[in-house]
Amino acid sequence: MVIRRTHTRTLGDVISDFLKESGLEPKLREREVLSQWDQIVGTLIAKSTQSIYVKERKLFIHIRSAVIKNELNLIKQGLLEEINRRAGYDMVDEIVIR
Repeated sequence: MVIRRTHTRTLGDVISDFLKESGLEPKLREREVLSQWDQIVGTLIAKSTQSIYVKERKLFIHIRSAVIKNELNLIKQGLLEEINRRAGYDMVDEIVIR
C-alpha cells in the first residue's frame, strides 16, 4: 500500500506550528531575548546584572550598582521598546529595576 501525500511541509513549518499550538513559542522567544541582554544594554551593565527574568509580562532586573540602576531608569522606555522589538511582539508591559 502506497500512501501519497498531497501536501508536504518543511520540518521548520512543522516545528513552528508545534511551538505555537503547544504555547511554548512565547517562552522560547523570551529566553532568546534575555540571552541577548549584553547586546541590548552593553557589557558594563550586563556584568552588573545579577538576574533578569520575566514574570506576568513584567521584566525584573536585579542590578548591583546604584549608578547603573539610575541609568537604566533613565532609558527604561527605550529599553522596553527594544526588548519588545527583538521579541517580535509585546513581550513585556513594564520593567522593574531592583
